[in-house]
Amino acid sequence: MQRTATRSPHAVSGPGYVVLLAGLAVALVLSIAFAIGTGTVDVPVGRVAGIIWGHLAGETAGLDPLSNQIVWDFRTPRVLLAALAGGGLSLAGVCLQALVRNPLADPYLFGVSAGASLGAVIAMTTGGVLVAGLGVAGAAFAGSSVSLAIVFVMAQRGGRLLGSSLVLAGVAVASLGNAATSYVQLQASPTELRRVMFWILGSVSGATWDQLGVPALAIALTAAWLLTQGRSMNALSVGDDTAAGLGVNVHQLRILLLVASSLLTATVVSVAGGIGFVGLIVPHAVRLVVGPDQRKVLPVSLLAGAVFLVLVDLVTRTIDKPNEMPIGIFTAALGAPFFLMLLRNRKKVWR
Repeated sequence: MQRTATRSPHAVSGPGYVVLLAGLAVALVLSIAFAIGTGTVDVPVGRVAGIIWGHLAGETAGLDPLSNQIVWDFRTPRVLLAALAGGGLSLAGVCLQALVRNPLADPYLFGVSAGASLGAVIAMTTGGVLVAGLGVAGAAFAGSSVSLAIVFVMAQRGGRLLGSSLVLAGVAVASLGNAATSYVQLQASPTELRRVMFWILGSVSGATWDQLGVPALAIALTAAWLLTQGRSMNALSVGDDTAAGLGVNVHQLRILLLVASSLLTATVVSVAGGIGFVGLIVPHAVRLVVGPDQRKVLPVSLLAGAVFLVLVDLVTRTIDKPNEMPIGIFTAALGAPFFLMLLRNRKKVWR
């Protein structure tokens, strides 16, 4: 019998993992500072640091008004929202891939994004009674919640939540949501349609400080809970019987992971639109580096996703100055070939 090689294929293990985490944290800080200073009007990194420190210390009297407005009012909330969106979608991807035991799973598989898009498009184009007073973000979150509820009800068999049923129900709900969104778009004016398309493809261009609180809180609380579930998620990835034998309540864990991934996705989509493939690309790339242990995958995915989307957003607004493009165009351009590569090598990706 031919022996299987025992050498770990993963690049980082042991003390190197701590170094990786520290490196990603530093990379996140540096990428945020660089992204804030770069754009149609460049601002030196030193001045960026001075403006941010001035606001944190409450000493803004001596700041240059133009640079202060560019850095603090426009770019800082935008870059921070990109970091939150990237980290949140990456965590959602880890949840979903553990839930259905498939590394090809993506947070948008369950129709959460389609429901959010439908709610937001209705709010932007018709101002219907059902979404009156909610605003675009509130309507998007409401739409995603309704989609989640439908998927949850349809995916149960005999009182248990099944992974295969989740996938099928999610695909059906997503298709229905996309069809309804397309119908609403046909009723929109040209001005409304441009805004709708930009939002559906994902953008953080209109970010304000007020939009950061809810995503930051949702991601922080969900990440803290997920870090306590690493062992259970590892057991679930082996199989339901094995997980149950180790004392894991499989049904309860599936429900909680579904809620966590949907909450993260809905929160991000409600403020940043439909940014696809982040939850597919980042967790899988992280797994190739640190291995399948969810206790390691979760924190690295959070940081790597934040860095990834900050850099992608930077590209969207600098590749064709002063014009900017939706983030979703670039994440799809990166994610679609990545997905096809994973599909081709499917037998090798979950180990």
